[in-house]
Amino acid sequence: MDTPHRLIGQILKEKNLITEQQIQQALALQRDKGGAIGKIFVEMKWVTEGEVLGALGEQYGMETINLDAHEITPDVIQKVPVAMANIYRVIPVSFKDDMLTIAMADPMNIQVLDDLHLMLHCEVQGAVSNEEQIQRAIEKYYADAAGESMNDMISNLIAEEQEAAQTGKIEGYSLDNAAEMANSAPVIKLLNLILMQAIKDRGSDVHFEPFEREFKVRYRVDGVLYEMMPPPPHLAMALISRIKVMSNLDIAETRLPQDGRIDLVIGGRAVDLRVSTLPTMFGESCVMRILDRTNTNLDLETTGFRERELEIMRKFIVKPNGIVLVTGPTGSGKTTTLYSALAECNKVSVKIITTEDPVEYDMPGIMQCQINKDVELTYSRALRAILRQDPNKILVGEMRDKETAGIAVEAALTGHLVFSTLHTNDAPSSIARLVDMGIEPFLISATLEGIIAQRLVRRICAHCKVEYDPQLEEVMELGLRPEDLGGKRFSYGKGCANCNKTGYRGRSALFEIMVCTDEIRQKILEHASTGEVRDVCREQGMRTLRESGLLCIFDGVTTIEEVVRETIF
Repeated sequence: MDTPHRLIGQILKEKNLITEQQIQQALALQRDKGGAIGKIFVEMKWVTEGEVLGALGEQYGMETINLDAHEITPDVIQKVPVAMANIYRVIPVSFKDDMLTIAMADPMNIQVLDDLHLMLHCEVQGAVSNEEQIQRAIEKYYADAAGESMNDMISNLIAEEQEAAQTGKIEGYSLDNAAEMANSAPVIKLLNLILMQAIKDRGSDVHFEPFEREFKVRYRVDGVLYEMMPPPPHLAMALISRIKVMSNLDIAETRLPQDGRIDLVIGGRAVDLRVSTLPTMFGESCVMRILDRTNTNLDLETTGFRERELEIMRKFIVKPNGIVLVTGPTGSGKTTTLYSALAECNKVSVKIITTEDPVEYDMPGIMQCQINKDVELTYSRALRAILRQDPNKILVGEMRDKETAGIAVEAALTGHLVFSTLHTNDAPSSIARLVDMGIEPFLISATLEGIIAQRLVRRICAHCKVEYDPQLEEVMELGLRPEDLGGKRFSYGKGCANCNKTGYRGRSALFEIMVCTDEIRQKILEHASTGEVRDVCREQGMRTLRESGLLCIFDGVTTIEEVVRETIF
């Protein structure tokens, strides 16, 4: 059995650099704010970075290297391509007797050493440095290096495939051995380059799609799919197998769908990949959802609410009990909106518990429960247990069935504020959806406080934004008359390097907020139609999704095409 590593705090204490009291203080700070314990010691000015690095090296039995004071020769730097250095956050420091020593910020990530050994065809050992020193070294030594692009690598692989086809064999791959293919150097390198490109372009999903005569790779940016240069078809099985190996899925099982996850640090950013495989006619299709934990700004002020909408939302989140729903299709930002609301009311005096599938954001101070169908931990079962945990506010990832909705109603009636999501086209139709689930109208009327419907539209790139006078047909498409514009001009993006020639960069949210007033509660009790409820909401000042979209067009935030695509008149 492996000997457990000594704790870094214990090592520093044995060296008489810190005290037990300081260790406990740092652990308390870590529980509140997160982060590496060694970094907290440095921030508190109890020890230096060099002393923490020395303790890390001792902890993992590795050499400690100060990259700022170490000069690396060009022949050593050439051993590791720039793309690989960026993906794995490593820097080569020496090469002797066929042994390459690399400096790494995370000595726990032994997989890095195995991958580099496979790809570089030499023995690899680790040395301990820190993230900041590695970043400075990459900028210093790779400043002029373009590196091998993904397109270059795919072109080389296609050329190799064509050459192999002429000779009647494919070198370097055992088509009968999925594990061998998954661990081959070109496959590891290609998959890393694909992920690096998707993350660099702010992609949210990567799709690997096998067809009869080709293998497509697409990635979604700001809600729209873009196609990458397709890899050779014979690599389809190898790439999918590599993904399954990384996410601890069964590579031998190709007949059933599977779900898994991968935690990576790519380009210095902590990235959580959710993996889903699906059997198709020509092999397994695989989709990887990218959750970039460093790219989340959970703040209601920056979510996209206008001043009046923000005021209504803040009234919702301070209510002592009731149900607040956020509706919209998959990928419309519902979870981000709800987490921004929770972040605002996350105080010492408020107990917040969430139950999700999966947990998308890690939030200090909030108890988060992951749904696990393998052990029958469903939304309804988790929610029942949560009610016994004395919460003030509860987040239910999604109301999927009558049982979950019924317990949420029960929670709201017994003094809890419940946040949840629902899949409906707009806010008023959510009431019909709850009735359809089997919830009695009198219970909906008694507990529902508000519904927020939302969509995401792409923002016009600020670097290539151009104003223009809209054509008559464009105005008519929005259901407006020319006189309704009042001389307003519209905008679009010409396309530039900053937005990858798309004319768009980033997304903005459109909201439709329905407040449950006494009149609307009465309509619910009377079994009124969705149209009648919508009419009352509009009379009371509710702005529809289309009207929110028009305001964004008038403000020069988005285009007509985006609003027409995401909203109905």
